[in-house]
Amino acid sequence: MALIRKRRLTEQQQRRIQKQQKSRQEEIDTSNDLEGLVVQHYGRQLEVQALSTPDVHPEKPAVSAGEPEPFWKPIELGSVWRCHTRTNLEALVTGDRVKWQADPNTGLGIITAIHPRQSLLTRPDRYHKVKPVAANVSLIVIVFASFPEVAPSLIDRYLVACADADIPALLVLNKMDLVKENDPILDIVQEYKNLGYEVMQTQSSGDVSALSQRLSGETVAFVGQSGVGKSSLINTIVPEAAQKTNIISENSALGQHTTTSTRLIAFGENSALIDSPGIREFGLWHLTTESVQNGFTEIANLVGYCQFRNCTHKHEKQCALREAASKGEILPRRLESYLRLIDEIAEAQQKN
Repeated sequence: MALIRKRRLTEQQQRRIQKQQKSRQEEIDTSNDLEGLVVQHYGRQLEVQALSTPDVHPEKPAVSAGEPEPFWKPIELGSVWRCHTRTNLEALVTGDRVKWQADPNTGLGIITAIHPRQSLLTRPDRYHKVKPVAANVSLIVIVFASFPEVAPSLIDRYLVACADADIPALLVLNKMDLVKENDPILDIVQEYKNLGYEVMQTQSSGDVSALSQRLSGETVAFVGQSGVGKSSLINTIVPEAAQKTNIISENSALGQHTTTSTRLIAFGENSALIDSPGIREFGLWHLTTESVQNGFTEIANLVGYCQFRNCTHKHEKQCALREAASKGEILPRRLESYLRLIDEIAEAQQKN
């Protein structure tokens, strides 16, 4: 039996093929491009909401008597289309503003270009690669509750991510109806208030008018550990969202993941909510030490005032950070969170 050898292409042939592919992409007529907003991501396909309509609408094919009615989807403002993307575009995420073209005959579209992003929220995935989560976010809402038990270190991680993306953060203590007097979570809330962070309190099924008013005009990303009521809050703010909710596992006391893909939900005028898959940890190993410092403003102001330039802030004498913690000028637990993140970054750099 003859062996079939796989043909190896020369560098010149590879360049020619790449040039041909690029040429085919550039042959796409962009004169009929529409404005759109990516509202959900499905692997290689995305859902795009039409933000504009054609100057001249395509005409529906005429049908002779007795012939079956052909499929036809009119291009209407606000309609949502399943789209592919041109191969030369970067990875798109929910919240991206794009240019796209619609095919009413199939109900499908193609994204031809992406507008510059105002912001980009990212996080590392399980394969240690940086994964974009949402674009053009103007506010990040960090939701937490007394049950499942709040993890201040996770909140600190989110705040570092917000600082790195240069996106303002709003802390929301949800399920206030479950909070009892002298609950430790109230002390945690006060600590973040003292640090200058904006904090609000809500109930999943209660009155959220104050929160809705705060979110007006914003494109908001909801984050927080699973089970804290992110989707329930979104359902209350935007009832037509119909986000799936779940019940916390009584055995593990951990939230069950109910959101499987990042989804954008419009509400009010020029406002939108983004619900991202719940995560119990938020790795920041891809950041620099300086980026982490920016997420701990009260600590960043003290860095550089230790006796030793290479101070680890763990055991050295005359350490400005440890002295401040002992005097109550900074929170010891915040210093622990900061050092833990610095260690994670150092370990990641050693592995790489």
